[in-house]
Amino acid sequence: MAGTERTLVRPTGTGALPGWVTAAVTFLASGAVLVLEIAGLRLIAPYVGVTLQTNTAVIGFALAAIALGAWAGGAVADRTDPRRLLAPLLVAGGALVVAVLPVVRFAGSVLTGADAGSVLLLAAVAVVVPAALLSAVPPMVVKLQLASLAETGAVVGRLSGIGTLGGIAATFATGFLLIAVFPVSGILVGTGLVTVLAGGAVGFWLRRRSGGSAGRVPLALFLVALVGALLAAVAPTPCQAETAYHCARVVADPERASGRVLLLDTLRHSYVDLADPTHLEFEYVRAIAAVTDATAPAGRPLSALHLGGGGLTVPRYLAAVRPGTASLVLEVDPGVVEIDREQLGLVESDRLRVRVTDARVGLADEAAGARDLVVGDAFGGLSVPWQLTTVEALDLVDRALADGGVYVANLIDHPPLGFVRAELATLRAVFPHVLLLAREEVVAGEDGGNVVVVASRSPLPADAIGAALRGHDLTWQVAGGQRLAGFVGDAEVLTDDSAPVDQLLTPYAAPGS
Repeated sequence: MAGTERTLVRPTGTGALPGWVTAAVTFLASGAVLVLEIAGLRLIAPYVGVTLQTNTAVIGFALAAIALGAWAGGAVADRTDPRRLLAPLLVAGGALVVAVLPVVRFAGSVLTGADAGSVLLLAAVAVVVPAALLSAVPPMVVKLQLASLAETGAVVGRLSGIGTLGGIAATFATGFLLIAVFPVSGILVGTGLVTVLAGGAVGFWLRRRSGGSAGRVPLALFLVALVGALLAAVAPTPCQAETAYHCARVVADPERASGRVLLLDTLRHSYVDLADPTHLEFEYVRAIAAVTDATAPAGRPLSALHLGGGGLTVPRYLAAVRPGTASLVLEVDPGVVEIDREQLGLVESDRLRVRVTDARVGLADEAAGARDLVVGDAFGGLSVPWQLTTVEALDLVDRALADGGVYVANLIDHPPLGFVRAELATLRAVFPHVLLLAREEVVAGEDGGNVVVVASRSPLPADAIGAALRGHDLTWQVAGGQRLAGFVGDAEVLTDDSAPVDQLLTPYAAPGS
């Protein structure tokens, strides 16, 4: 009697799938979900940017879809023959992985903006339905493999482990290989079509073995994959190039024949004048130039380190106004460097070198006291990468600077300006002399946008910097001393252990402000 109670009855005419089939199906379905999650973030970034909110939305919806799919798949598997649904689920999930590409791109052209509604809607469109369908596959496979309660733990544990390995493999392959080699469109279409073909193969095998309705896949599901692939080829895309980190494009300035703007995702990152490197379009770049003009004798070559490259506007400016300046640029995105070479006139030399690496890693490699100037202009979306904002990072900057050397950095924030205040507090914890350069409304806490911070172990020439700002057609204020202390207030100092940059940052002005 006890043995009878431990026996499970499979659907008539079927047995367990071969071990390699169950492993392959579970591995593929779980891996496809993780590919979709990672590529989905890249897919929506050109329309809503890369922020903590976009990352949170994609991850959250992916996890919700996995939970929903697994729950629903298990419930349905107990009520119907899993052989009827296994192949259709794989084909449908794969077809929709293909289809989300044109759907997001058409929708993104309407929903551009970083408001919460656009972020949530595009993230949901990108991942929820295909991820839920594919996540329903493993419970179906488990149900088919169970012969008795005595082996439940082994079967569930084995297939759960295989599914987890599929997700891990897909995560590493996508992050380290696929994104670097293929565009997001190719990754999604390729993943979807492989899953569709796998579903078709499983359906063919089940029909030959079991007959009846087992393995039958509606033709319409294959048509969805085909139509999705065709639409993916014609869907509008804002990208000229998909780099390892960005959707990138270069556009000409209609008012200046030699002007070029580098756009990364939703942001204008750099302006480069191909004919005149001393033409500085962006206000914050002119403010950085003013600092370099005021803190070193005119024309004197500098040894400069640049954290973040973009269009290399500041290194080109220094090379033009301070011949002989040696600049090393640390740029994490090799695709951006390639665009600089091909479209923005970058010519590297022993005086202008580019190293493809994370700026924090490059800082750690710098010799002590080697730099007259360190320029911080690295961004992930609207946020400075947190690892460049902390006391520990600024200690590395301080170590790299020679006596009298200057650190100048670009920041973005809006009221209540929590991030700028915290970064200034952090600078004041490392450097004895710190200044804030910004419009009067920003210093008063009433507005936001780009600001420039300056720090040094030596006294800074505030009056000379103010004069240089005016020389660059800026009406920005120079805040130091008590005014700066009042602006900073009791803001927290950022450390490697606690640097909530995204939570402190207000990336956009409040509506109506």
